[in-house]
Amino acid sequence: MATFKILTQRDLREIVPLDLKAVECIEDAFHSLATRSVAMPPILRLDIPEHRGEVDVKTAYVPGLDGFAIKISPGFFDNPKAGLPSTNGMMVLLCSKTGLVKALLLDDGYLTDVRTAAAGAVAAKYLARKDACVAAILGAGMQARLQLQALALVRPIREARIWARDTGRARVVARDLSAQLGFPVFAQAEAHKAVAGAHVIITTTPAVQPILHATWLEPGQHVTAMGSDAESKNEIDPAAIVRSDLYIADSLKQTRRLGELHHAIKIGAIASDASFPELGEIIAGSKMGRQSETQITIADLTGTGIQDTAIATLAFARAEAVGAGTVFEA
Repeated sequence: MATFKILTQRDLREIVPLDLKAVECIEDAFHSLATRSVAMPPILRLDIPEHRGEVDVKTAYVPGLDGFAIKISPGFFDNPKAGLPSTNGMMVLLCSKTGLVKALLLDDGYLTDVRTAAAGAVAAKYLARKDACVAAILGAGMQARLQLQALALVRPIREARIWARDTGRARVVARDLSAQLGFPVFAQAEAHKAVAGAHVIITTTPAVQPILHATWLEPGQHVTAMGSDAESKNEIDPAAIVRSDLYIADSLKQTRRLGELHHAIKIGAIASDASFPELGEIIAGSKMGRQSETQITIADLTGTGIQDTAIATLAFARAEAVGAGTVFEA
């Protein structure tokens, strides 16, 4: 009789923290995407506009792995007004040989949060200046917190600024992160002041109008945009992509359709067939990354199914190793 394991968010928080191992897991996933015959279909998306809701379904199969994940990821951005998280969801891990369910990962979006933050760290590792020590975070949600935490794993951050439309919320996040990370984090009331002099800029919002303008960018800065995972979302002024010295996609097929690149193409600032490197190609060494301390670099992270399969596989392996979770008979 077939069995499968159920892992709760509490289980997963204990066995899959946001640490260098998680970053390495996602780095390996990007490498695989560039070097192996990964099957990764387009994102299945459902919009529920009257409740500012969206649901994404992502998956990917990596040859050689015993399992593949299917992730259901809702985002309802008015939820915080009711005291609820804006994201939740679950992952199903299935056997690559039989299709049988191996595990239900009832993570309420936790694994997505971890893998998204880890992807930001991977982008910074390969594209930000090695001496980058000042960060600017635009947004004050969960990803704002986790992106800075992940960035500090790969760069010697000694100061950060947080900007959000809700300045009070930015102050709370800044206070919490200062205590957690051990370096000063300041709330800024104006986005351009948060960005000025920063070495790494991370946008973490569901904005539909640019919050980061091209004229603000300075030589040597790296930008990671991780909020635009739908056609309507747009955090970065399309002119910034034109101005940048190096634009990198997590998946060029995806960023042409729903990332920051999509908006630059839509207004005619970038040709629809323009070719750009992907992050996995930078990691694999088949394309060049940052070449000088003065280049402006942009990483457009829309979130890929291979990241979900990678983090789910890591979670299942750790659960098996320590006996976490509850086993059920199918």
